Amino acid sequence: MLKQALECVVRNSKGIIPSSSSSSRRCMRRKDLCTKTHTEVARERAECVVIGAGVVGLAVARELSLRGREVLVLDSAPTFGTGTSSRNSQVIHAGIYYRSDSLKAILCVRGREMLYKYCSEHDIPHKQIGKLIVATGTSEIPKLNNLMNHGIRNGVDGLRMIEGSEAKRMEPELQCVKALLSPVSGVVDTHSLMLSLVGEAENYRTTFSYNTTVMGAHIEGNNICLHASETKHLENWNGRSLLHPELVLIPDLVVNSTGLSAPALAKRFDGLHSGVIPTAYYARGCYFTLSNTRIPPFNHLIYPLPEDGGLGVHVTLDLDGQVKFGPDVEWIEGIDDISGFLNRFDYSVCANRAKQFYPEIRKYYPNLRDGSLVPGYAGVRPKISGPRHSTADFLIQGEEIHGIPGLINLFGIESPGLTSSLAIAEHIAARFLR
Repeated sequence: MLKQALECVVRNSKGIIPSSSSSSRRCMRRKDLCTKTHTEVARERAECVVIGAGVVGLAVARELSLRGREVLVLDSAPTFGTGTSSRNSQVIHAGIYYRSDSLKAILCVRGREMLYKYCSEHDIPHKQIGKLIVATGTSEIPKLNNLMNHGIRNGVDGLRMIEGSEAKRMEPELQCVKALLSPVSGVVDTHSLMLSLVGEAENYRTTFSYNTTVMGAHIEGNNICLHASETKHLENWNGRSLLHPELVLIPDLVVNSTGLSAPALAKRFDGLHSGVIPTAYYARGCYFTLSNTRIPPFNHLIYPLPEDGGLGVHVTLDLDGQVKFGPDVEWIEGIDDISGFLNRFDYSVCANRAKQFYPEIRKYYPNLRDGSLVPGYAGVRPKISGPRHSTADFLIQGEEIHGIPGLINLFGIESPGLTSSLAIAEHIAARFLR
């Protein structure tokens, strides 16, 4: 895949007739292959490289290509969106939870507006079904009030506090004393969204190379040189021997959008100061589906108050009407670099874990029957704040932070990353394209 992608990039470049020196710099240029000894590696120049084909990486590639840049997307997996992007609640968030003036707040609100518009214009399945965030006891009402104030400050429209009786009229199976209604929350078919982003990026001459792992980089003058190899050559790596790249890519702009492995990859950028790389934390979350029911018990998203590391075990409805509960929070450790690069996380769901779900769900859905929860799927959140820490903001890090021209690191792009994806791409293009 790597060889074919590069051949495509080279063909595209040769087909461009630059009209000025600036456009000449923007087209991808091929350097002569190093063939003197077996230790020398082929080197290629590129205009823009996006590492990671999750929903954020795809949105960035699309945005850069729409602005006339040639883009090469590299991902270690056989296709796009195999990590966090395909293992989440598929919720379009309003922007309620996040600290005012944080990137999460700003990009979630902007991204929500962009995402609804994009889905409508590109026929992406989605639905603005609304959300109820519930207080199941009087002691939780002050926290619910704080959430409402947060949302208002963040510019979320339509928020309304309602009494438990009104919430029950809206959702007869719901038990709560008060609820915060967010009418602009919704759900989206994430796979269809990503497929659309891939197609649009390809239409504007983005090239995708799957089964391709970027395993490090080094700095030469003002250039970052990426070390890339076909994924199959890393699968049996023992973690100790020296890794030799098959190709060195020298981009004008590179976006590290590798999600779960972004900090680990950044640590392998020789010349990037370790002090600017945040510590990675991983929070695993399981989902269970509701079985033995023909009619969904809820029509809205139902969320408890947030918990440490997540938004609580909530109710999500997919576009087919299936009801899911989750995710919970399980902090995991001991993830080595290659496991992160190759997405070797444990995504199994133990049926016994349902025992912890039932009491949490019954706080707001008391009629949940025993035996009705079936293991669904699991995901892992790419966090840069750990247990009992204050929730970290998105970290979009450019040259002004680390001093390396053309390098953009995206750290901690967890929820609301899906909702924010188009706004993150817009932010990167506006801030870093010259």
